[in-house]
Amino acid sequence: MPTKKNTFDVLSIGDCVVDTYVEIDQAHLTYGKTSHRPEKLCLNYAEKIAITNSCQDIGGNAANVASGIAKLGLRCGIVSQIGDDINGNYVAYRLQESGVDTTYLRQEKKRETRYGVVLNYKAERTILSYYPERKYKLPKLAPTQWIYYTSHGQNCSNIQKGVISYLRKHKHSNLAFNPGSHMLKDNMSLVHEVLPYVNLLICNKEEAQAMLKSKGDIPLLLKKFEKLGIAQVAITDGTKGSFLRSSGQSFFMKPFPIQAFAKTGAGDAFASGLLAAIIYQKPPQEALCWATANAGGVIQKFGAQNGLLSRAGISSLLKKYPSILPQPLR
Repeated sequence: MPTKKNTFDVLSIGDCVVDTYVEIDQAHLTYGKTSHRPEKLCLNYAEKIAITNSCQDIGGNAANVASGIAKLGLRCGIVSQIGDDINGNYVAYRLQESGVDTTYLRQEKKRETRYGVVLNYKAERTILSYYPERKYKLPKLAPTQWIYYTSHGQNCSNIQKGVISYLRKHKHSNLAFNPGSHMLKDNMSLVHEVLPYVNLLICNKEEAQAMLKSKGDIPLLLKKFEKLGIAQVAITDGTKGSFLRSSGQSFFMKPFPIQAFAKTGAGDAFASGLLAAIIYQKPPQEALCWATANAGGVIQKFGAQNGLLSRAGISSLLKKYPSILPQPLR
């Protein structure tokens, strides 16, 4: 349950972004020789491409999860560095509007805020990301029940050292980890350095395979992470569903049969629903339901945060699909 002795239930640590979402329908997909999954989104070169819908909002894994946690009734703060530009002011405003504590949101002088362009085509997203140069430094943090540690730009080793130092000093705090793309692509050693401190790992199938250097199926990957000492592991597999291993048991849950309008933020909504349920001491099966429901809410709306659900919203969606429940795996 949310604890009174901690200042925060969750501190979400990672980059904040201002994203411009554009929906297009004048494009085509190319496929690999051995894959049924599209590999490339192609646009006609040197032509004007019509946009059918657009909006702008804050994003970034840390911001999305912080907003999701706050909407589910928990006290969440964000630890991030932004620029002193108009985008940075907008990030601060939107986080405060969402009920996120911004005590540790630091605006750096003469620095830009991260931004991205999200291309939505056939409900899937392709993201163009700009990473301004950043000198990361973790501030002195108040007590928190959980740290949610996720994506940063390059040169984030100082942040990770601070997180590990904090966990060594605050034995009551737990770590939820969702590895960022820079870590996975450019510095896997950082991932392996932090894994021994992780209480809850959240990733997708491809990320799990990369971390373990294994092409095994998800039930096998879950058990391998458990052998590394990680108590709870959630692995998502897109439209196929999601898996959770906790207390020696594994569960699988299909997504709800919801027509996806846009999938940006679905993974972060899954993470915030799962972590909130764990903090509320829900059993693993119910935690997986919360995660799946929250992701289902987000894919119904444009933007990464517009469809985030409250506790009442999660309850309503679960009642709408009573036959879709987590299934135990052997």
